[in-house]
Amino acid sequence: MGATNPGEPDLIYDWNEIARKGRVIPEGVEFFDETLRDGLQNPSVVDPDIEDKLKLVHLMDKLGIHEADIGLPGSSRRAFDDCLRICQEITSNKLSLKVACAGRTVASDITPMVELSQRAGIPVEVYAFVGSSPIRALAEEWDLDRIKRFTAEAIDVGVKNGLEVCYVTEDTTRSRPEVLGELFKVAVDHGASGLCLCDTVGHATPDGVRNLINFTRSLVAAMGCEVRIDWHGHNDRGLGLVNAILALEVGADRVHGTALGIGERVGNAQMELILLNLKLLGLLEHQDLSHLLEYCQLAAKAVGWDVPINYPLAGDDAFRTATGVHAAAIIKAKQKGDDWLADRIYSGVPAGMFGRQQEICIGYMSGASNVNYWLRQRDIEPNEELVKRILARAKESKHILKDSEVMELVQQNG
Repeated sequence: MGATNPGEPDLIYDWNEIARKGRVIPEGVEFFDETLRDGLQNPSVVDPDIEDKLKLVHLMDKLGIHEADIGLPGSSRRAFDDCLRICQEITSNKLSLKVACAGRTVASDITPMVELSQRAGIPVEVYAFVGSSPIRALAEEWDLDRIKRFTAEAIDVGVKNGLEVCYVTEDTTRSRPEVLGELFKVAVDHGASGLCLCDTVGHATPDGVRNLINFTRSLVAAMGCEVRIDWHGHNDRGLGLVNAILALEVGADRVHGTALGIGERVGNAQMELILLNLKLLGLLEHQDLSHLLEYCQLAAKAVGWDVPINYPLAGDDAFRTATGVHAAAIIKAKQKGDDWLADRIYSGVPAGMFGRQQEICIGYMSGASNVNYWLRQRDIEPNEELVKRILARAKESKHILKDSEVMELVQQNG
């Protein structure tokens, strides 16, 4: 059981698939990108230039992401203009990516989306949000009747203007079931085509995700209607990614994420890691993720974000080793001419599948094989004296040798 190298025996036994919990994620699930809305609510990012936003939209389309929230057009003139430019880019380039915008459940936030759709000549899905938890109601001094009135009025504006509306209950994971039941019924009765369940403050555990989605599915079934269920999760407990994947397993139709997990406070579920993990589970067989690294790098540059060096896929150390035993195994695989093996012998994520490669460095835990490989990768033929000098310097050092440090020794050796 597990992944195999064509022409080779079964090389990886996959314990992940033994007595697997939950159903296999079905075909047809959708990915909703929140980078240009929730991602930009992070207090440490900058609002990207419009050209970078357009490039990100193109990469989302190439990755097979289905829809993107491109902002809050009712929040400012600049926000509206950027949203309009993005819509025009999608239309003129005939991209498959669909468009959504977010706003409060008030008419003044919905009407700019109507104008946006009309001017761009493109459907815009309305994501209308309102707080639903008792703690939020207390702070805002809202009662249930008032929230229901907000809900009905906002959805009516969108639906009467021919736009699809997804009803977003903020802080769903801390909301009472009887309140959610009433709000969801109002939303569906007024024409909402989607319900978005939000873990707004990163409160949910996997059990909470399962319980909430099962509750919502049962409620929708009892209403006898066809309504999409979205999952929008935050990462305050560090559970954003696992909750997003579980949400798809237990019945969410669409899952939200952002590039590199940027978002309010500590951020959201990481879109690239959702896609990466589903690809490795064999569930995105025909989805080309070769642009995933470019997506991460562009997002980081656009918002002024430093990617942690140990971040999966996009971090500098994701596929880098200086440990002698590990490096030797990779080198032996490469000497066999077996790139498949070399990419998996010490990596649970095949670098080549996502546009990267295994890297071997020289450091205090390295052996001669590291040095020989490093030199040959740069078309420098190693000799015994040079290898000894480089290895001696590495053993004396407290850090992995920089390329410039190794090259200095090469030049000294003549």
